[in-house]
Amino acid sequence: MNREELKYSKEHEWVHAKGDVATVGITHYAQDQLGEIVYIELPETGQTFSKMDKVGTIESVKTVSDLFTPIAGEIIELNPSLLDRIGGEENPDFHPEFVNQEPYDKGWIFKIRMPAAADLEELMAFNDYKALIGEDA
Repeated sequence: MNREELKYSKEHEWVHAKGDVATVGITHYAQDQLGEIVYIELPETGQTFSKMDKVGTIESVKTVSDLFTPIAGEIIELNPSLLDRIGGEENPDFHPEFVNQEPYDKGWIFKIRMPAAADLEELMAFNDYKALIGEDA
């Protein structure tokens, strides 16, 4: 995913919008600060949230951090690689390390259907996010 085309929150989530669906993950900076991620508590599909609601937690070897949604809407899909169980069975394809290894591709976290794209306008562009984390633009 082209990082320059994404939108970013101050809480270090990235958003890729296509039509009325936004894919959400955490940034490389966030995963680096958290350290090795071992588990992510995710919301249920079908749940609706307001912008910046807590939707889950991210557990790493260092800490447990809240996961927020930078976009209001209905959760329509979860990254199956982040689910330790599917249909009550252990998921053989459980790979929370994807969030560390490929935070912008295999490490996406959830997809949310946006009722309006207005929330996107309030997020940061790539260069603004780089300035926030102290990287050169």
